[in-house]
Amino acid sequence: MTTAVVIADSGGANVASLRFAFERLGALTVVSADGSTIASADRVVLPGVGAAGHAMQRLREAGLVNVIRTLTQPVLGICLGMQLLYQASEEERTECLGLLPGTVRRIHGAPGRPVPHMGWNQLRPSCEDPLLAGITAQDYAYFVHTYAAPVNGETLAETHYGNRLAAVVRKRNFCGAQFHPERSGKTGARLLGNFLRL
Repeated sequence: MTTAVVIADSGGANVASLRFAFERLGALTVVSADGSTIASADRVVLPGVGAAGHAMQRLREAGLVNVIRTLTQPVLGICLGMQLLYQASEEERTECLGLLPGTVRRIHGAPGRPVPHMGWNQLRPSCEDPLLAGITAQDYAYFVHTYAAPVNGETLAETHYGNRLAAVVRKRNFCGAQFHPERSGKTGARLLGNFLRL
């Protein structure tokens, strides 16, 4: 049976490559901003490239905030989409979906450590979870971000860029990857495949 993945249309620029990555794994993908379509999906993905305030505004205008908050099927937030799962973001002082505790904060740059954080970074799994099956501390993923979520009880894997940053998170059916799995080679494909099997 083919798994149907609905990618919420929140204005993310990475939708085409994300669809291709899922379809290579045998999943049927649909991009939609329709609440009933999202609510009835097998899996929901909240993508994101851009600013938190603009993305939340799009979700509010489409009537999707409460839809997403009440989903019971597996949900995966990617990059900004993961950050939107938290209570708030420092970016534009944005109130987010409130599904994960904590505030997303700006990364502090330093000599040799520019912001945005852009490039391959090592993942450090901190616990066992089906979402991380086959992913080890030797694996790298591709990151592009200026803001980052805190390492807390919902963190499954972290990365280090000056400070510890949450890289993969999960609370109940709500999962998140700060990196871009669609651009992270075998590691990214493994995470997406694990998500399809949740």
